Formats: sequence, structure tokens, C-alpha cells
Amino acid sequence: MRVIVPLHAGALMRAVPALLLCWVAAGGVRAESLVVSLSFNRLAVTSTYTGTSVAVFGAIERDGQVAGRSGGYDVVVTIRGPRQALTVREKEAPGPVWVNRAQQKFAEVPSFLTVLSSRPLADIADPATRRRLRLGLQAIVAAPDLTLTVPSPDDPFREALLRLRRRDRLFTESEAGVRFLSPSVFRATAPLPATAPVGAYDVEVALLAGGVPLARHEGRFDLVKSGVEQGLATLARDWSLAYGLAVGVVALISGWLASVIFRRD
Repeated sequence: MRVIVPLHAGALMRAVPALLLCWVAAGGVRAESLVVSLSFNRLAVTSTYTGTSVAVFGAIERDGQVAGRSGGYDVVVTIRGPRQALTVREKEAPGPVWVNRAQQKFAEVPSFLTVLSSRPLADIADPATRRRLRLGLQAIVAAPDLTLTVPSPDDPFREALLRLRRRDRLFTESEAGVRFLSPSVFRATAPLPATAPVGAYDVEVALLAGGVPLARHEGRFDLVKSGVEQGLATLARDWSLAYGLAVGVVALISGWLASVIFRRD
């Protein structure tokens, strides 16, 4: 049996704004949205690979009833390479020999990370928003889930991680990496050095205006080995015992040939 409870006019008027607020929070109203395309979704890496670059093209679509933002838009593009676990150790030299002292383990660190923005990040959003949305290298490295220990305000291990990855050009940041071709069309180009590892790369595009996030888009591309390199990698992964025996046999034969060729009578 159903029981129908009538609503008074006052209760109904109070309920309507609450329902509208829930609808907006759930994404019922979206003034802007992003349409993003990548220059490639899959790139084959061969022995002659010396690096390349990936281009990110995007367009901002507005609701027909929404006018353009008076202050313009800001775009931040973040590209993350395959995750890996690593340990950062502190070394000291109490004497003639260097020894490892304290260390910190990181659970999921991007092997490659680049951040491209249309303006300096400090001008795009305040520090709290950048930390919440993880915009910029500092905000990503300071994320709580990056390490297995509770982060501290001044963490020397995180600073060392950022410094070392920047030195190897695996962590980069460009404050003018996103260029607007028109008020609603933009383009960003990220270099991928030869040292960038193979695997899946995540592309995240964030749209902001006046420091307020408006839309977000996620994409992906893959760097894969091809040719002989891919065959050897597959053999080493799927047939590790046979691969090890074959490498040992080739090493023995090479050593024997070298001794015969360069033998002195």
C-alpha cells in the first residue's frame, strides 16, 4: 500500500531550490566543455628512435545561453608517463666512503611528467586550488598518495625527487606551453625525449577561468616497442628461461670466436 503525503506550497517552494542545487552539483548544468584530440594515439619506438613530440589540440564548447568569459580562459595540460615505485635515499660521507642514511619510498611516481599552461600557474589559480586539482609539478609531487609515509611541509626527499627528475629532463614545466589560436581553440606541444619510457601516457586537460575550474578532459596515448626490440622484449618476458639460456650460449660463442680470431701463435 502506498501512502501519498501532500506537500504544502511553502514546503514545495523550499524543496525546488534544493533539487536544483543537487542537479547542478551532479553535472546537470555545464556551461563549458572540452573537445580534445592528440596528434597520435600510438607511437612505435624502434632502435633509431631519438625522441618526438605530442601535440594536444583542444576546443572550448559553450552552452548557447552562456556568453564568453570577460577575463578569458586558462588551460593546463598535464602528461603523466607509466607509474613506478622507487626509493629516494640520502647519502652521507662520514669518512672516505659514502653510505646510505635515511630513505623514503614512493608508491606511484610518474616515470615522465610534463605540465604545460597558458599562463604562469600562480596567475591561473591560488595555491589551494592548485593543490586540490594537482596543477603543476610542485602540487603533483606534494600529493599525499605519492609516498607511503605522511608528507611534511618541507620534505627533502620530495624535493630531491623533483630535482633529480628535472635534471634528467623527465619532469618539465612550461608556463607558455599552451597557445590559444582563437578565444576558444588552443594547442600545446610536449616534447618526448629518447629517455621517455615505453608504456601508457595519461593526458589531462583542465579548463579554468578566474581561478575557478570549469571542465576537465582525460586522454591517453601509448609508446610501444616494435621490430626486433619488441620481439626481444616479448621473448624475455614470456620465455625468460629460454631467453637466459640463449643469451648465455651467444656469450660463450662470442668469447670463443674472439679467442680464435685474436689468438697469437
